[in-house]
Amino acid sequence: MDKQYSYADFLRAMGQPGKESSAEKLLNEIYLDMFLNIIHREQSSKRLIELIDEALDQKDEKAFTQYTNALQQLNNSK
Repeated sequence: MDKQYSYADFLRAMGQPGKESSAEKLLNEIYLDMFLNIIHREQSSKRLIELIDEALDQKDEKAFTQYTNALQQLNNSK
């Protein structure tokens, strides 16, 4: 995931005569990558919240701190 796409690549694909399908493929790849990133972020967030809850139940301060920091980093990377 997290591929880097450039506007120049998209324009290059659009500018190729008879190659409209390559521009569509690039756009579809961008949308798919974005969708997968969102799904991955949501699943990671859900899992970290579960781990935080478990750490609270077990009164494990070290694990709680570790998981809350990881969740903060995940939320800040949006």
